[in-house]
Amino acid sequence: MFAKRLKLLRKQRNMSMKEVADHVGVAKSTYAGYESGYRQPTLETIQSIAKKLSTTSDYLLGLTEEYDPTQQNTNAREFLNYTQLHWDGVPLEEEDLQLIRQLLERVVRDRSHSQ
Repeated sequence: MFAKRLKLLRKQRNMSMKEVADHVGVAKSTYAGYESGYRQPTLETIQSIAKKLSTTSDYLLGLTEEYDPTQQNTNAREFLNYTQLHWDGVPLEEEDLQLIRQLLERVVRDRSHSQ
């Protein structure tokens, strides 16, 4: 999936393999290996490629179907329904998330009453 998405996005962005390879600091042949699936880049390289291709590492890795980072869901209600959320690596338990949801509901309710 990574190799396929990498190649597709590069072509959609009208970029050459050399252009992306130069950006991430690898040889064109190394980058070609990423697109063919023969080689696996480091996480830092994936992040650099994602930045060059104006996408997210999550999309390249197949963790999301949304390739445009500007179109990511920003609805806090939906976001807080995700499992395995954390704060700087500290896992948030369901009870923590419920408190956060209640606080945000109160903020929204108070704001709507004041307008």
